[in-house]
Amino acid sequence: MSANQSPAGQQPTAASDAVRDSAFLRACRREPVPHTPVWFMRQAGRSLPEYHKVRKGIAMLDSCVRPDLVAEITLQPVRRHHVDAAVYYSDIVVPLKAIGVDLDIKPGVGPVVEKPIRTRADLAQLRDLTPEDVTYVTEAIGLLTAELGATPLIGFAGAPFTLASYLIEGGPSRTYENAKAIMYGDPELWADLLDRLADITAAFLKVQIEAGASAVQLFDSWAGALAPADYRRSVLPASTKVFRAVEGYGVPRIHFGVGTGELLGLMGEAGADVVGVDWRVPLDEAARRIGPGKALQGNLDPTVLFASTDVVREKTREVLDSAAGLEGHIFNLGHGVMPATDPDALTRLVADVHERTAR
Repeated sequence: MSANQSPAGQQPTAASDAVRDSAFLRACRREPVPHTPVWFMRQAGRSLPEYHKVRKGIAMLDSCVRPDLVAEITLQPVRRHHVDAAVYYSDIVVPLKAIGVDLDIKPGVGPVVEKPIRTRADLAQLRDLTPEDVTYVTEAIGLLTAELGATPLIGFAGAPFTLASYLIEGGPSRTYENAKAIMYGDPELWADLLDRLADITAAFLKVQIEAGASAVQLFDSWAGALAPADYRRSVLPASTKVFRAVEGYGVPRIHFGVGTGELLGLMGEAGADVVGVDWRVPLDEAARRIGPGKALQGNLDPTVLFASTDVVREKTREVLDSAAGLEGHIFNLGHGVMPATDPDALTRLVADVHERTAR
């Protein structure tokens, strides 16, 4: 695909040219920026009163398949906080639900899988994902790109390891004993499971890009539970497959995990253009571990936002100082926005980063 074409192959419009020249996409490409761009993981959702108002009485997964609601929720933090990118409102288990996996998101618990995958026969639950399975995604992104103008839209998906862990454990876990038991004890089944999930994940990202997403992020939320040798052997091939599958679209690819300080170099090897860093590793040290040729994203501790405005400003300065020598930096939290976060604190944070870094 030519860099001068939109994802659907049409000639670029003035809006798409403006998106490509946005601070966010320029930072992803490690180009000079007018200011450090800011967006927040989980900005579209639970910290905003307007989100709770429009989602009242609607189950999480039901809200993800209503294009009008997806578009409204995705736009809410752009309107309120003036962030430099929107992130598509969804959940990492949406593609699994779309192909018929029996799961639900239980309030206060998270995704729960009715029939966990424990044997080779259980792989039959995982058929290929087609665009027809997620037409609501294409429709919602069409609504969004029409409204966002010059603001880029980030698509996302869960990484194969994190999805496999949910499928095997049957829900959230602190120890991942069932997933690791298969990873160590039946490496062929593990490899086949992750390979199948890589195909499903890549297909889901392709739908988002072809509908108009300007960048994509792969969330490997649970990868921090792995030792580097296990990650290299048992996870890196599947993540690499996902990134390679969407490489030809020419959109920036972001890779993020929690507690992945020891894995940052390996995550960079998987093929992303931008590596997300949680709050445990300073950005200058993260850059040393990852090596040259990657932009970095992060990494204010989300809990800092519960402190005073002066403390938030000081901690923000520390992040920006740590990022001062980077080729490309996108300001974000080191994980998602916490539900009880004061939305005004996020709005002030965006304005502060923009003001401090204006060129």
